[in-house]
Order: sequence, then structure tokens, then C-alpha cells
Amino acid sequence: MFEMPAMTSASLPLPAPRVTAAVPPPRVRAATEEAPWVRVLLISVALLFLTLFLFVPLVSVFYEALKKGLDVYLAAIVEPDAWSAIQLTLTAAAISLPLNLVFGIAAAWCIAKFDFRGKNVLLTLIDLPFSVSPVIAGLIYVLLFGLQGWFGEWLRDHDIKIIFAVPGIVLATMFVTFPFIARELIPLMQAQGQEQEEAARVLGASGWQIFWRVTLPNVKWALLYGVILCNARAMGEFGAVSVVSGHIRGQTNTMPLHIEILYNEYQFAAAFAVASLLAGLALVTLVLKFAVEQRVRREKQMAGEFA
Repeated sequence: MFEMPAMTSASLPLPAPRVTAAVPPPRVRAATEEAPWVRVLLISVALLFLTLFLFVPLVSVFYEALKKGLDVYLAAIVEPDAWSAIQLTLTAAAISLPLNLVFGIAAAWCIAKFDFRGKNVLLTLIDLPFSVSPVIAGLIYVLLFGLQGWFGEWLRDHDIKIIFAVPGIVLATMFVTFPFIARELIPLMQAQGQEQEEAARVLGASGWQIFWRVTLPNVKWALLYGVILCNARAMGEFGAVSVVSGHIRGQTNTMPLHIEILYNEYQFAAAFAVASLLAGLALVTLVLKFAVEQRVRREKQMAGEFA
């Protein structure tokens, strides 16, 4: 009898391999990616909002200012009371800006580079003008320096006038503007840390050398940005200045107060003429702000390429 040869696994025919199509991995949508119609809708809403509440009022200010001709416009600008308001606005900004610059740098340096008791209290006080109405700030100065205020009798005896005078306007302007520079510098200084200052100290640099050659160059653009915002707010402040000025025509009226008086007296062409000048200063501020932002963005890109 013939024996059947034993079948082994080696002698069994192998099945043909199955060919499966490669399945691409599922596409993961970015967190900020939306459908095209959603993007179009959001952009349209934003443009509509800006058109109604920014572009149309801005264009109408210049239109109303120039509607009666260039001669009327220039006459409203060079009129003595208007010229006095322009000078007072620029004076208040020119005085308050350097003082806020010194305070902002000192406060930011102190908070970002040192630990001390009461640090959080100082931060809260810096933010106080953001939470207090400017009108209340003006009333506080009247309570302190007015004729019936705490120091009113002493000021009267020494022939010092603060309320209803230029010093009161400068004080009110400083109060509403002093957080801007400090608040621009503090986060940046905290993010930069203290390593560079400590290295400079180890190399023998003095405190002033560290400040001028290490700290200040690292925050120069944030400092300039804060100065621009502070100056814009100083020129456009109304509430606090309105309380302490007394509305004395030709003496204590700033540009916003002069615009209000002209508008209430139905001198619309003159009111819009001065308002257009104030709006022009605001536009210059926006251009400077945009230029600073672009410069900072380019420097960040260059630093990323060389990193």
C-alpha cells in the first residue's frame, strides 16, 4: 500500500495577499477655522459696525466742518477762544505726559523687577482711573483744592489757585492718563524676567547703567506705544477737566469743552471745525500706533528668523 505523504505547512499554497487602498487620515480642522459663510458673516458684521459707528461719524465731522467753505473753517480755528483752547489742550498734554512717563517707568520697574509688601495694592491703585468715573475724579480735586475744600483756605491765603485754573486741569489730566504707560510696560517687563539685569550686575554695571543699557532698550517700543495712548487720552479728556475748569472762556476751556460750548450755542460750523482738528490729532495718533505695531512685528519676525 502506498502511504500518502504527510502534508506540511511549507507545502501548502499561500493565499494571495489582500491589497487594500490606503485610507488617508481624517482631516483635523483648526480650532479657529470656520465655514466660509461664517467668516463672511463675521467680517460683514464687523465692517458694518465700524462703518456705522466709526467711519460715518468721522466723515460727517469733516463734512460739516468744511460745508460752509474753507474761509469759515479757518476763521473758526484761529478765533481767539478756539486758539486759547488749542493752546491749553497742548499745554496740559505737554505737562502731564512727561510726568506720567516718569511715573509709568518707575512703577513698572518697581513692580516687575522687585518683590515687596503691598505690591498688589500698588497694582490696584494704578488701575483705579480705569474703574472710577472721570467726573468723580474731578469732584475729588474740587473737594481737596476748592475754596470750600480741605486745603482751600490755605491755598487762598497763599494766593494759590488750582481749581478753575491751569493746575487743576493738569492734575485732572494726569489722573485719567497715568495708568497707560505703566500698564504697557509691566506685562512686558514681567515676561522678560530679570536674567539680563542680573548678568549686567555680575559684570559690574551700576543701577543706572543697567536701566539705560539693558532695561530701557528692551521696552522701548512698548514705552512709545504707551506714550502715544497717554497723549491721545490727555488731549481728548472731557469729564474730569469739565469739573475743575469752570468753563471760563478763553482761559480754562480745553478743545473738548470749547466744542461743547460752541455746539450748545448753535455755532455748528465752528464746533465741527474744532472737532475736526481734534479728530485729526486722533488720526495722527492712530497712524503712529499702527507704525509702532508694524515695527514691533517686523522685529519679532527678524528675531524668529535668526533664532
